[in-house]
Amino acid sequence: MATVFSVILAGGSGSRLWPQSREAYPKQIFKLDDEYTLFQQTFLRVASVIDDKNIITCTNMKQSSAIKEQLKVIQEKFSRQNEYKVITEPLCKNTAPAIALTIKYIQEKIMITNNSPIILAIPSDHIIPNREEFSEIIEKGIKLANEGYIVAFGQKTNNIDKNFGYFKARKNPKVTEIEPSASKVIKFIEKPSKKDDIKVLKGTFYTNTGIYMFRADTYLDELKRFAPNIYKTIKNGKLENSTPSIQLSAYENLEDISVDYAIMENSKKLVTLPFETQWKDIGSWDAIYELSKKDENGNYFTGKTIDIDSKNSMVYSTSKTVATLGLENTIVVETEDAILVCDKDKTDSIKNIYKKLNGKNAPAKEIHKTVYRPWGYYTVLEEGIGFLTKCIVVNPNAKLSIQLHHHRSEHWIILEGIATVVKGEETYRLEAGTSIDIGIEEIHSLQNLDKEPLKVLEIQQGDILDENDIERLEDIYGRA
Repeated sequence: MATVFSVILAGGSGSRLWPQSREAYPKQIFKLDDEYTLFQQTFLRVASVIDDKNIITCTNMKQSSAIKEQLKVIQEKFSRQNEYKVITEPLCKNTAPAIALTIKYIQEKIMITNNSPIILAIPSDHIIPNREEFSEIIEKGIKLANEGYIVAFGQKTNNIDKNFGYFKARKNPKVTEIEPSASKVIKFIEKPSKKDDIKVLKGTFYTNTGIYMFRADTYLDELKRFAPNIYKTIKNGKLENSTPSIQLSAYENLEDISVDYAIMENSKKLVTLPFETQWKDIGSWDAIYELSKKDENGNYFTGKTIDIDSKNSMVYSTSKTVATLGLENTIVVETEDAILVCDKDKTDSIKNIYKKLNGKNAPAKEIHKTVYRPWGYYTVLEEGIGFLTKCIVVNPNAKLSIQLHHHRSEHWIILEGIATVVKGEETYRLEAGTSIDIGIEEIHSLQNLDKEPLKVLEIQQGDILDENDIERLEDIYGRA
């Protein structure tokens, strides 16, 4: 039996879960009534059946720091010794290129003498509570993938949701000889929208969970056949040991296409295993509402909320007190800088609002007021013309990059802890209540050598006050 790897696909933006989900802080890295985030739950679920050193996460530049922080929590929580691998795309180009890039990494950096390992490709934003049942069906999938089939895990259904893919299947002697519960896929339709699509699916069909298994060579053969540009570009690209994992020039002209459209709708090697355990794709606020425990009036409230006489509604508050009166079939989501109010039956259309978040509203599309970094996090407190204030929290034994700014100066006030500040050729040790000025184009860095978190108030002044005005000279997190 071939060696088994898993690629966790963690590069999506989760546009239908805005405003909580952002480009740099997508749905897979926030918690939904669980100790762990959706991404962390996925990693631990996969680690129950596949050696954790063979689990590779594929993400993009905007999300890589947050993903690495997620993995760090798992390593510390369970005292894992393995350094978990993260493959970073220079741009988000959907799942077909992402899987190909990860396979290239496995073949060239890990399994150099064996180019046909088995790959479990799995999204990072699903809820599957029963790990034991999950492990059992993955073990069945390994047998089929080892014989050259592409295994699509499907859940039997009679309902069609245009946001999912579906396939019909029938028993096949060659397939059932390997695994009796498996069937050959005879028709795969990703996100059916036409009457003809629905007609083809009439009767018993399966919802595509988006979880696949295949041998690496099987995937690449099908990619070469159905998406030759992606195959050729990834094959000829050079892997980097830094971030991103491949050159932008080798990636920016690739099609933005999912593995479903690129391969699965076309391949004749597709088989399915019925996914009988509980499974839910957390793709919309309505899906979260359906999963949540509701009160006697059908309401789900979380955070600081006050309600009178509402029914069948959801209020999700992250910071402010949200008061509601007489809502019905409504969803309200509050974050530090944005509020969403919508009819519960129209949550799929939130992605259209997300597309309109450009220009002056761009920050509400890309980041939260609180932004996580490898060294800790910062929260934007106030901003206006020519100024911006932040509260920066640096974790113990963490360090910001050695950097400079071309368009802004900074004033740091130490609020809590002890700061080690590099400014030009000098190093300063600053305690709470002290401050320091950083001039335009002055080389500087901030470090916390203490055992307690360091909290700093940063006041920026200048004509450009965003993350693009950072020139990193050295960085222990590989961002320079």
